[in-house]
Amino acid sequence: MNAPALLHQAIASQAVTEFAMAAGYDGVIIDLQHGEVGLEDACRMLRAIPRERNAHAYARVGSIDPATILRLLDSGARGIIAPTVETAAQAAALVAATKYPPLGARSLGPSRPALYTGDDYTAAGNAAVSAIIQIETRAGLENVEEILAVEGLDSVYIGPADLAVTYGLPGRGDWVDGPVRDAIVQLATSVRAAGVTLGSYCASAAYAKALIEDGLVDYVGLGIDLVFVSQAAKNTIDTFRSNA
Repeated sequence: MNAPALLHQAIASQAVTEFAMAAGYDGVIIDLQHGEVGLEDACRMLRAIPRERNAHAYARVGSIDPATILRLLDSGARGIIAPTVETAAQAAALVAATKYPPLGARSLGPSRPALYTGDDYTAAGNAAVSAIIQIETRAGLENVEEILAVEGLDSVYIGPADLAVTYGLPGRGDWVDGPVRDAIVQLATSVRAAGVTLGSYCASAAYAKALIEDGLVDYVGLGIDLVFVSQAAKNTIDTFRSNA
C-alpha cells in the first residue's frame, strides 16, 4: 500500500521522530495543539527527519499564528495543519501564513539552507509546502465548499473524534457508519472536485487500510505515540500481574 501513513507525535522527542521514520512511517504530524510539544521542541524534531524523506513532515498548530507557522516552516515543516477550521476566512489566513507571495504573505528568511530547490525559490517553496485545514466540526463540514474555494489550499484533514462529538457521539476515531462516515464520503467527493487531497486520523491500521482501499482518503494519520506507549505499558504490566 503506497498511501502515506503519518504518526501523530504528542511526545517532545527527536528520538521518537527518528524511530518512527526508521520503522517505515512516511512522515509525522508533530502536534503543537495537544500533548507536550512546544515550538522549540517541534523545530528540533523537524530537523531530525532526513531531508530525502521529509515530504510529509507536518506540524499541527494550536492556532493560525503566522509567527509560529513561520518558525516551523523555516525549520523544515512541509505541511501545516490548522485545527477546527470552520470558515473560508480561517482557511485564507492559513494560506497567507504558509505560502510565499503572491499566494500568501510568508516572509522570505529560511533558517535552514536550501529548503526548496528550483529556479524560482518562492514558487518551489509554495509547491513543496502544504496548507492543510482540519475539518472536525459540523460547522466546518457545512461550510466546506466555501472553504475549498480558497486559492492555495492543498489538503483537508479529518478529525473524526471531534467531529463525532459535535454530532453527540462518543469521541473516537474509527467510524464505519453514521454521520462521521457520511462526512468522510461527502468530503471525498468535495475535495476531488476542488483538486485537493484528503487525509484522516485513524486509530487502527485495518481501518486505515479500508479507507484507502475504498478510495476515500489519500493519506492517513495512523496512531499517536503517547497512545502506543500507554498501550504497551498496560499490556506489559497486565501480563506481569496476571496469574496465568
